[in-house]
Amino acid sequence: MSTVAVIAIVVAVVILVILVALAIRRRVEERRRLRERLSQEAAGHRQEADAHAAKAQELNTDVDRHERAAREHEEAAERHAQEAERHAEEAASKAERISREGRAAARHDDEAAQREEQLR
Repeated sequence: MSTVAVIAIVVAVVILVILVALAIRRRVEERRRLRERLSQEAAGHRQEADAHAAKAQELNTDVDRHERAAREHEEAAERHAQEAERHAEEAASKAERISREGRAAARHDDEAAQREEQLR
């Protein structure tokens, strides 16, 4: 082989090694950038997950508070309904008594009139 051919082969091999090294370096840099981007995205998603978890906890507290208030209102409504029924029964009883008292007053008024007539 001639010296020129050997030099050409060596130069070609060196160029090929340099190109391979540059390709490997570029690929390593691309992977580093990809990892960095994925790491940032993961951190962002974790932050969002934490924010949503906190909001869910806050909503859970609100749900508990509203459920407790609803139960209290239901209990109060039941008590009020019972009191309303008791008052309605009392009113009906007293309305009936008004009628009896009116009849008794009329009867006594008649008797008083008769007695007064006897006094004359």
